[in-house]
Amino acid sequence: MPQATDPGTARDTFGDALVRCMKLMGTVKQRAPRVHPRIDPVSYPMMFNLRDQPRRVSEIAERIHLDISTVSRQVSALVAQGLIAKVADPSDGRAQMLTLTDDGEQMLTLLRDRRNGWLGEVVTDWSDDDLATFDALLTRFADAVEAHPLLTPKDHE
Repeated sequence: MPQATDPGTARDTFGDALVRCMKLMGTVKQRAPRVHPRIDPVSYPMMFNLRDQPRRVSEIAERIHLDISTVSRQVSALVAQGLIAKVADPSDGRAQMLTLTDDGEQMLTLLRDRRNGWLGEVVTDWSDDDLATFDALLTRFADAVEAHPLLTPKDHE
């Protein structure tokens, strides 16, 4: 017979705290002003994935856990706004890759500056050690979630 868990244990309270934090961040996301009036904030993760290097649509879809058709629709809107461009894949001239334009780079800089400014206000009374610990644990948690079988592609039979 399984033992009842103590409702005060960290493993139990962690879930409650995480749900609360996710709900709060969802509200913040909804209320945050748009950096660009015609760009859906859902596109931001895709753009951040182009920050370091050009990528194919399929690679971006895999990295941000969306299907290719969704990413393709977002790409069309971002190309139309001049924030990303399609370029030839150097390893396969028939294929296309996506890259940020100068305007796209500027928008990401503005996004990051606004986000970091707001987060700086939120944690203004945290020590550098607290922030470093939180950053390390949050990164570790995100890596564990990303590696969890729920998010990894399943083998097709």
